[in-house]
Amino acid sequence: MNNKQLQYMAPVIQQEIDSNSIAGASLLVIHNNEEVYRETFGFADKENKKPIAKDTIFRLYSMTKPVTSVASMILYERGLLDLNAPVSKYLDGFKNQKVYTEQGLVDVTREVTIQDLLNMTSGVVYPDGSYYVGTLMQELYDEVDRKENSGERVDTLTFCNQIGQKPLEFQPGECWRYGASADIMGAVIEVITGKKFSQYLQDEIFTPLGMVDTGFYVPEEKLNRFSLIYEYKDDVKNIVPFDWNFLGLRDYSTPPAFESGGAGLVSTIDDYSKFTSMLVNHGIYNGVRILGKKTIEYISTNQLTDIQAKGYNWPQLQGYGYANLMRTMINKELAKSNGSIGEYGWDGWAGNYFFIDPKENLIMIYMIQKCGGTNPEVTNKLRSIIYSSLE
Repeated sequence: MNNKQLQYMAPVIQQEIDSNSIAGASLLVIHNNEEVYRETFGFADKENKKPIAKDTIFRLYSMTKPVTSVASMILYERGLLDLNAPVSKYLDGFKNQKVYTEQGLVDVTREVTIQDLLNMTSGVVYPDGSYYVGTLMQELYDEVDRKENSGERVDTLTFCNQIGQKPLEFQPGECWRYGASADIMGAVIEVITGKKFSQYLQDEIFTPLGMVDTGFYVPEEKLNRFSLIYEYKDDVKNIVPFDWNFLGLRDYSTPPAFESGGAGLVSTIDDYSKFTSMLVNHGIYNGVRILGKKTIEYISTNQLTDIQAKGYNWPQLQGYGYANLMRTMINKELAKSNGSIGEYGWDGWAGNYFFIDPKENLIMIYMIQKCGGTNPEVTNKLRSIIYSSLE
């Protein structure tokens, strides 16, 4: 790669810091299994001038989802998980489900399947007070939060069975809607394996890959490496530490009862690079096989139908399809990208972002901690610089 061209990325990120959009960032680019760019910027704790470091621990939020996808496909490869099976086979809460319509609640025309969960075509939504089904989900999350505040622990299986009792936004398979499907997948994995989701991930992914700083909480001896998370406040025109829970995620200093397969993990950029390196190398990292080559091809291939894709309308996802909890490039012209068809990845509510390009054996991981999700203007600039550096 052209190392001089890669240096254009630093001013893009520094501008974000100088404009008080973010406190700090970590960026890693890997090409042909070698680091070609690594840099840290700004602060993990802006108020105390503590810089982002190589081993800073970040909240992954939705970059947890690709890990849950791989965890699911490990069971698929072993014949323990049928993608066409109804979720009710594993979780009683998903029996006799209803769908909300303007005329009232109606029966599902078919049951939600495992593949519906992995493709976000289940009709299960996230909490959102702007529409009826989202409001019901918000009430459930608020109820769980109240129980946690009073000392009552609500575990993954209990929470996800309760989610199953809420009405769906649409008939299963009818549309795409981002929601709590990956959390439910974590509960399914617990039922199949008889293990807590965290233990299964540790046994099957984290320990084999040497991901020593990844999990659902930060142990006391590592809390000094845990970045603060920030939100932008219009009234002060600056970022300030974020101090309320989101999606049932709260105190990261103790093991949670609810282990969120959609948003709960923390990790370092080095740990996540081991996970992405496994994916780009056909399921193998440092001689350890996690998944087979054909399974990697499957999870990175678009699976949305044209009808389902009508709901997949986020502006930053133009030119992308979706499959197994990740976006995948299907149209470079619509995406306005100089990348490759088949490039795939995801991002998270704290602003983290990654992509994997199997054709170029290329990985980018960008870690920040700011509420509200990735800034596509920034990640698009970083992507274009990286791809223009290929020779």
